[in-house]
Amino acid sequence: MSSNPPGEFPPLPSTPTLREALTLAAMAGLPTLEARMLLSHVTGFTRTQLITRDNDSLNSAQHDAFSTLLARRLTGEPMAYLLGEREFFGRTFRVTPDVLIPRPDTEVAAEASLTRLTDIHAPRVLDMGTGSGILAVTIARERPDAEVWATDISRGALMVAQDNARALQADNIRFLVSDWYLALPAGLRFHLIVSNPPYIAAGDPHLAEGDLRYEPIDALTDHEDGLTDLQAIVAGATRRLLPQGWLLMEHGYDQGYATRHLLTSAGFAEVFTARDLGGNERCSGGRLPG
Repeated sequence: MSSNPPGEFPPLPSTPTLREALTLAAMAGLPTLEARMLLSHVTGFTRTQLITRDNDSLNSAQHDAFSTLLARRLTGEPMAYLLGEREFFGRTFRVTPDVLIPRPDTEVAAEASLTRLTDIHAPRVLDMGTGSGILAVTIARERPDAEVWATDISRGALMVAQDNARALQADNIRFLVSDWYLALPAGLRFHLIVSNPPYIAAGDPHLAEGDLRYEPIDALTDHEDGLTDLQAIVAGATRRLLPQGWLLMEHGYDQGYATRHLLTSAGFAEVFTARDLGGNERCSGGRLPG
């Protein structure tokens, strides 16, 4: 980012060309790729059009929108929230400050879930703490024969997830406001439960850095040691899984051993941990004995 004070940059001309807008964004310290993404967002132009039509001028509304987004980005606000979307598993998901920003590391949980559903016809799946719905929608689209349930304690987050399901035509998802298992119908059991719960410990310095500063704090941390919600998910899973059902959970890079211990202590078999793109332990799971 720029060495300029946050949010300060040379004022844009009243009707700047695309080239001038990009130049001034660069002078403010914004990376070219980000400036182009913001400019594409306010104009509707493709990346190619931004180049071939760089002498075109922004109208008044585009000028104001770009100036506002530029200022917000220079203070550190995440690009995903400014653009209102982020890609996950090859699909574009709507995101708002009510939900975590989808990250490539979570694709490990999606892939692990789909692998364990391969030989199950019409599986029933539960995604707890669904947030923007990336796991629920991905599983529902990749497995249209599945019955997917998606829960979240945040009504705002659940609204975003429902919007994504509609936009991506994932019609086989049922949404429910629930504090983990609490609101699920009695007796309902699943072939697979997957969750990306809050797992950052309270007081972790990362919570005050980068994009995390803007993301919903209750979706990031359990406000305790980072394992509290993982423990609650494991404790309730044995009553909600079908025989031979799977439980998969995303966790912190340093929580693999602790999560495996939780699973084995609860009687799960075939316990494993999958690594993310950076080689870190990221998703652990196990199978309920039959």
